[in-house]
Amino acid sequence: MNTKEQLAEQKAKAIVKDAEADSEVIKKNKILEAKEKFLQLKAEHEKSILEKDKVINAAEARVKQKEATVAQKLEQTTRKQQEYETLQANLKNQVQIMEAKKEELAKLHQRQVEQLEKISGLSVDQAKTQLVEALKAEAKTEAMSYIKDIMEEVKLTANKESKRIVIQTIQRVATEHAIENAVTIFNIENDEVKGRIIGREGRNIRALEAATGVEIIVDDTPETIILSGFDPVRREMARLALHQLVSDGRIHPARIEEVVAKVKRQLEDEIVEVGKRTTIDLGIHGLAPELIRMIGRMKYRSSYGQNLLQHSREVANLCAIMAAELGLNVKLAKRAGLLHDIGKVPEDEPELPHAILGMKLAEKFKENPEVCNAIGAHHDEIEMNSMISPIVQVCDAISGARPGARREVVESYIKRLKDMEALALSYPGVEKTFAIQAGRELRVIVQSEKLTDKQAEVLSFDIANKIQTEMTYPGQVKVTVIRETRAVNYAK
Repeated sequence: MNTKEQLAEQKAKAIVKDAEADSEVIKKNKILEAKEKFLQLKAEHEKSILEKDKVINAAEARVKQKEATVAQKLEQTTRKQQEYETLQANLKNQVQIMEAKKEELAKLHQRQVEQLEKISGLSVDQAKTQLVEALKAEAKTEAMSYIKDIMEEVKLTANKESKRIVIQTIQRVATEHAIENAVTIFNIENDEVKGRIIGREGRNIRALEAATGVEIIVDDTPETIILSGFDPVRREMARLALHQLVSDGRIHPARIEEVVAKVKRQLEDEIVEVGKRTTIDLGIHGLAPELIRMIGRMKYRSSYGQNLLQHSREVANLCAIMAAELGLNVKLAKRAGLLHDIGKVPEDEPELPHAILGMKLAEKFKENPEVCNAIGAHHDEIEMNSMISPIVQVCDAISGARPGARREVVESYIKRLKDMEALALSYPGVEKTFAIQAGRELRVIVQSEKLTDKQAEVLSFDIANKIQTEMTYPGQVKVTVIRETRAVNYAK
């Protein structure tokens, strides 16, 4: 064996020896660590056992305390039960004593009643009956007097409050009155334009009248052409068409038809725009597009000369103020006021009262039932079933009855009232007649000795039926027959 091999073997032995020494050290360290870990776990275990013992001891203490409390309460309950049994026995004795005294009192009462019957000569039942009747009569008199006082006070207060609300509502809504006419004046620059409008052998004017449905009157009035027609929409369409034709200068039948068709489309757009602007101004939302279009058409409709759109806007504002004063739904009231005359503007115009037609339209477009009822009932065609309905009726009357709101020839108006009064006076038993409320109501005073209450009802029906069949009048006429009996004597 050479020297290198020996050195290598020595190094290997040295390495093995060092490794064995290191392993011994590591082994000792691990054993120490394991002992420390064991001691730590043992200490933690002993600590948890101590804590559990404390909890168990505390629970045992609480249980013992509760047992003591239950035992104390049981003792108290037993004592109270004994006291209750004692009280019950005493009460039973008292009841027996009271029963005995009650029997004794009943015997005494019976002897007293017998003595009173002998003295008064009346039995107990008869005396009770007389007393009850006397008390009933006295109570009835007092109750009637009390009710009368209350009713008079309520009527006085209600009349005062209603007048205040109506007057304040009228004062707060002051609008200008727009009176509509059946003709429209179209001004031209010179009379040469008249010949161009008439055309060769009148073909232009005939084409214009056929396209618009309006009568065009060209007379000797200087620089003026009159458009006559009952439909304001047609008159407005004819006016706009004439304006475009005169401005353009080209006037012939083909051009007339083209311009009228164009103006008609523009007018439809304007109608929708007017309806939208009206609902926005009044703060009313959620209306069906067809209802908005009908509101726009109101601008070109009139009722006895009063512009229908302006009237409806005024009624809506009046309804809102009055509903606010009465604590009702302001938005619903305003909505019903705006739509109350919607039945006057449908294009087909079926044979129905405008209030009923308006109600059906509102129901068709899913309007609130209270709004529908207010529309249908504002001329009493149907029964009112909400507080908004009478408000709409009153505000409609206020708007229509304003001085100057509606146009009617004075002579024909006075003649109609006189004819109405004369018609009622022609019936036997009628003493006086009065046409009031601008001809909306006829009061008939009859002689009580000649007509009975039943005959007065029949007379009211007959007069109303005769007015309906023989006279022409706006709105409706209420016929009130008054029959009263007076008993008059003199103290001398």
